[in-house]
Amino acid sequence: SSPHLVQVRERIRINGQPISKDLFNKYFWLVYNRLEETKDPAHTSMPAYFRFLTIMAFHVFLQEKVDLAVVEVGIGGTYDCTNIIRAPVVCGVTSLGIDHTSILGDTMEKIAWQKGGIFKVGRPGFPSPLVFLGVFPHVPEHPHCPLYLCPELDDFEERCRPLELGLAGAHQRSNAALALQLARTWLQRRSCQGLGELKEVPPSTELLGRPVPLAPAFQLTDAMIQGLRETEWLGRTQVLSHGPVTWYLDGAHTTSSIQACVRWFRQAALNQDKPHDGSEVRVLLFNATGDRDTAALLKLLVPCHFDYAVFCPNFTEVSVANNADQQNFNVTLENALTRCLENQRTWTRLLEEKVGQDPWLPSPLRVGGLLQPAPARGTLLLVPPAPRPLNSPALVFPCLAQALRWVAQGRDPHLAAPAASGAHPHSGAVLLREAAAVRVLVTGSLHLVGGALRLLVPALSQ
Repeated sequence: SSPHLVQVRERIRINGQPISKDLFNKYFWLVYNRLEETKDPAHTSMPAYFRFLTIMAFHVFLQEKVDLAVVEVGIGGTYDCTNIIRAPVVCGVTSLGIDHTSILGDTMEKIAWQKGGIFKVGRPGFPSPLVFLGVFPHVPEHPHCPLYLCPELDDFEERCRPLELGLAGAHQRSNAALALQLARTWLQRRSCQGLGELKEVPPSTELLGRPVPLAPAFQLTDAMIQGLRETEWLGRTQVLSHGPVTWYLDGAHTTSSIQACVRWFRQAALNQDKPHDGSEVRVLLFNATGDRDTAALLKLLVPCHFDYAVFCPNFTEVSVANNADQQNFNVTLENALTRCLENQRTWTRLLEEKVGQDPWLPSPLRVGGLLQPAPARGTLLLVPPAPRPLNSPALVFPCLAQALRWVAQGRDPHLAAPAASGAHPHSGAVLLREAAAVRVLVTGSLHLVGGALRLLVPALSQ
């Protein structure tokens, strides 16, 4: 799977657990040295990062003799390097969003066609309805394979109690329904018994005027019910309660996934009664990368009524010496900070449009450059050059550690308090220290969420 959140070993798991450091070290150098010894002298470059890890994952699974390998594609599918598996047992595609448009195309149909490229001749596939819309126009070019739509999870609940999912969010119900079909297909291939009774369902539905077979729902086994209930996936609709500070982490980074994130956050946090013994402060911690339309994503988050929006790069610390697994050599700190300043300006503009006039800052807001570190402070502050920057609802920090410490104000036992000499000069710090409850949504990037987890859950780095 990709990307990893804290350590690269998360990408290659056996029995649900990242492979050990010793195994990773062993297989990394074995694959690296073999490639080095056998590469074509005319093409001396090694495989790129993701391609190398894909080769390594296949080698690990073969050497460790796993019974079943679940492989998630990287970007796209048709031309993705994971798509060398000629005869998979089964393929599935979840719901899609507009993402990686420079590679996959700028419409849902183009993206769906790219995703649908993982389906193979004679092998069953379970695409989402949108993938059908992308695949069907290209049927003459696409290999024939039996494709089925998944029934809704409600259809599985008719003969059993309501299913409890370990992953929160309404969108996870469609993911769970797909997972059940993939699992059952593999179990059938292994001639496993006791898979549950098939239900009678309508034989097909229609998309674009074509009949589409509907996969049957079936009576779930106890193991399947338990599996759905105990599924965990860090960084997706995850809640960490650290005293008065509650962190809501979700790696959403497309318009559709941000919409799902907002629905979940409202249900998980905003619908709760405000504490009787004091105020509640809501904070957004956001960053986005690549060619994503940041303004469109931020606009979807405005209705959550955040008191403060905090922007920072995905770097855990300003110095990356101690977090090699989270280095990104394609982005400089300066470029990342420029993006954060643009996000700050966008957020302030969105607030101005919403209320007519921003309550804190005069319009228009002109975002300035960086304030150089003061020797006494030893920290880098980024604030807009406005008459009242101490009350700005949007702040920028140069790294995650400083951003999280400012938000927590020493009230999260896993985070050190911001040094008095290096604290961000902002009146919000007082409100955060005195609030009975601080609710923080971290979203916009899986890498941002991963960096936050590294600091909020130190055990993940072990």
